[in-house]
Amino acid sequence: MRVLVTGAGGLLGRAVLPRLRADGFDVRATSRRPRHDPGADWAVVDLATGAGLTEAVAGVDAVLHLASLPNSRHTHRVDVLGTRRLVLAAGRAGVNHLVYVSIVGVDRVPYRYYRHKLAAEQVVAAGPVPWTVLRATQFPPFLDVLLRTASRFGPVVGDPAVLAQPVDQHEVAGRLAERLTAGPLRGVEEYGGSQVLRFDEAVRAWQAARGSRRPLLPVRFPGRLGRALREGGLTTTATPAGSRTWADYLADTYGRTGAS
Repeated sequence: MRVLVTGAGGLLGRAVLPRLRADGFDVRATSRRPRHDPGADWAVVDLATGAGLTEAVAGVDAVLHLASLPNSRHTHRVDVLGTRRLVLAAGRAGVNHLVYVSIVGVDRVPYRYYRHKLAAEQVVAAGPVPWTVLRATQFPPFLDVLLRTASRFGPVVGDPAVLAQPVDQHEVAGRLAERLTAGPLRGVEEYGGSQVLRFDEAVRAWQAARGSRRPLLPVRFPGRLGRALREGGLTTTATPAGSRTWADYLADTYGRTGAS
């Protein structure tokens, strides 16, 4: 099966490409700038304008759509309008399956970027190509960066009761390979990590792994967004789920277990 992977240079894309190749897929990867990779056929595509799309989808059996532009003034142009361009181009090219990667909580958490992701899901579902949407929970490196940002002025600032469910991006890559093999679901599947953590639990493990003594400064997130995050809007009970934990990530990254 020949698969086109958009956004192949991102965090998930870097996990997806070797997994697909290992599973025997013929991979064509896209980015906005030229790249050289002997293991993949790279195509230059700009979803914001549609440049390169027709050539990229030609001759592929399936599209794995990872590309996104979070929290930018161009998010709608890339995530929603760009997804529409991709879907239509794939339809004209006779693509058999389009898999779109979204985020657990886009339909429950009132966050502007999530509204764009949900709109993109709707574009995929209404399009001419048989489809699957896989919503994943947050990747551990994202949570790591979030905690670094939250502690840049000393204490770790955040709402201690917010719930998260980190899932390893390599496990998501494996699930995506399985979905490509299985064929179109014509529906939404959620995929999360093995463990739901409160923010304060994640912080304590992160501090232990890094040998940090910075305190947690509790700040309750206000309004509907805060309530949705505390009620588990970013988590899922769906199975199957990943097996690697936040502690596993911390051990790999910092050399300690992160146990509190």
